[in-house]
Amino acid sequence: MAEQNTTKGTIFAIDPGNTESGYVIAEHNGEEITRVTHKGKIANEKLLRIIEMSPVSIHVAIEMVASYGMPVGAEVFDTCVWIGRFTQAAQGRTIERIYRKDEKLYLCGKLTAKDSNISQALVDRFAPGQPNKGKGTVKNPGFFYGFSKDMWAAMAVATTYFDKNIRKIPL
Repeated sequence: MAEQNTTKGTIFAIDPGNTESGYVIAEHNGEEITRVTHKGKIANEKLLRIIEMSPVSIHVAIEMVASYGMPVGAEVFDTCVWIGRFTQAAQGRTIERIYRKDEKLYLCGKLTAKDSNISQALVDRFAPGQPNKGKGTVKNPGFFYGFSKDMWAAMAVATTYFDKNIRKIPL
């Protein structure tokens, strides 16, 4: 097994969109992600300001668009522009772009994984046995309490970044 980095830290993970983006800010202890301190889906301009104000010690992981030979629309190109703007705003911090194929391989072990497979892998890892797919209830919130689609995607980015760069698990 690879040597683990036991330094505590924070990962700011982003699932970029053309006008709004999902994000999570997750803390880790070097061995595992221990909690999500912030999450949401907000306007890209607001997220840009949050990144700029974040501590330089934070690690920034942004899901990157990849070409699979299919035609794409203006929304994909607008998302690419935002990825560049987020990357620029994060200068001075540790930054990595994470490809969706890597998320599928790290979390599910196969490229054919769907969003539902990825979210189930996250629940199995961080919230086993918690009701409502790890969300819990209002009276007893689970690890994923308050999560929606784009936040799940950002958590997949954070977890893949963590496994690849902190735990250093090879593919």
